[in-house]
Amino acid sequence: MKTFAFTTLSSSILAALAMSACAQAAPAAKVVATDAWCRPAPAGALAGGCYVTLKAAADDRLVSVETAAADRGEIHTMSMDGGVMRMRKLADGIALPAGTSVALKPGAEHLMIIGPKIALTAGAKVPLVLKFRNAPPVKLDAVVRMPAMPGMAH
Repeated sequence: MKTFAFTTLSSSILAALAMSACAQAAPAAKVVATDAWCRPAPAGALAGGCYVTLKAAADDRLVSVETAAADRGEIHTMSMDGGVMRMRKLADGIALPAGTSVALKPGAEHLMIIGPKIALTAGAKVPLVLKFRNAPPVKLDAVVRMPAMPGMAH
């Protein structure tokens, strides 16, 4: 009888310790993507721009983008230099500080789809898979639409 009571007590203590360790583990890495869209492009365009807002639960980094709607996806930044627009690929991706919304938007960091395989016309959907250093991939459909015009909220 004593052996049974000791074994039951030991099992209960081990289970409680295991549950405590799980409760103290860091929260699962997660990134939420909202407002994904792509700009329309003329027929035969060699590339298209897509935009999304990302919010990570823990510090992370967007490291790549994939799409079946183009030959490849890339992460880019845009800047003006002496009145000349310059775009360059961000090989290291984009930092996502914990709890901060990071907007990929026109005129700044954004996604490029190179060699589109679909027409980037209003209403089309571009499937994207966003990959992160720590968080699991996020799959989404970005709708092709014109950008909102400033001051046109009414």
